[in-house]
Amino acid sequence: MQKITSTPRITTLIVIASLFFSLQGIAQDEEKFQFWDHVRFGGGIGLSFGNNFFSGTLAPSAIYEFNDQFGLGVGLNGTYNSLKDTYTSTIVGGSLISLFNVIPQVQLSAELERLYASRTYDSSIVFVQAPETNFWYTGLFLGAGYRTNNVTAGVRYDVLYKENQSFYASAWVPFVRVYF
Repeated sequence: MQKITSTPRITTLIVIASLFFSLQGIAQDEEKFQFWDHVRFGGGIGLSFGNNFFSGTLAPSAIYEFNDQFGLGVGLNGTYNSLKDTYTSTIVGGSLISLFNVIPQVQLSAELERLYASRTYDSSIVFVQAPETNFWYTGLFLGAGYRTNNVTAGVRYDVLYKENQSFYASAWVPFVRVYF
């Protein structure tokens, strides 16, 4: 009786499987490379100075451009405010943003923002009841801006704005976005 060995078949099967998985890995690397070709990084930086007032904001973000008209992304936000002898506040959070270019020069946006604010008041202020205030704020901004190359400047409106619950002075907020 002749004994059949399956070693050549197993070796062939292992070689074919290895090639298959190697080629699949190369294809996935190409897909990742193409994915990153559509990602743009940028965001905004804000500085404000006034009578004993300072505010600084850093808001990096990343947008995936599906095509020349539509992009979707995420952002982070960090802000520090100080009014001398009155209060300081720290605001941190994130956002989801969608961008739609009607034409190359006009960009519409929708941004859902969730921020945590921590305010500490100067204890010598009589009209303030609480020495510290911590709260979450959600904003839904609809905006429009003029776009040229990598820069868009415009205004956005918070449709969820409530004067007594927001740390924004108004529902209307100007913006400048830069993406590379």
